[in-house]
Amino acid sequence: MPHARPFILMLAIPVVLILALAGAIFGGQVIADSRLDGRIQQALATALDTSSEIELRHLQEVQYGYGICGLYRTADSEEGYASFFYDTAADRLTLDIDSRRYKSHCSLSAIC
Repeated sequence: MPHARPFILMLAIPVVLILALAGAIFGGQVIADSRLDGRIQQALATALDTSSEIELRHLQEVQYGYGICGLYRTADSEEGYASFFYDTAADRLTLDIDSRRYKSHCSLSAIC
């Protein structure tokens, strides 16, 4: 059995380490994304002065990930979804779709 040890050292251990590293990287990204959704929901709840659950839809990263455009709706609302822009760098929320900040980041011309 002298050939079993080089196989394990040269192939199996590096593969296991690469898989563990990839799991840590992508797992960290999933956790960061879920925390971002929570921050957006908290900012919306504060801005709307509501304690009801907020549903997010069609989130899209803009500005190379420094901003998020999307739709939101409160659980107790009978109306449809409304638009928002969230600046992740400054933790700043914009609900006014006529504002310069929203139009410059979330309008169709800004995305294309």
